[in-house]
Amino acid sequence: MNEFEKDVQTKRNDVVDSGVGFVASFLFFTLIFVIATVIDLVG
Repeated sequence: MNEFEKDVQTKRNDVVDSGVGFVASFLFFTLIFVIATVIDLVG
């Protein structure tokens, strides 16, 4: 076992972090799409 496996910085579950990252990026691209759609409808 290497030294990094013995002394981990955080013991949180990686699935939670992956889910938060996925949801955040999904919401970001949804916001970009909504803004572009509103600009298209106004123009």
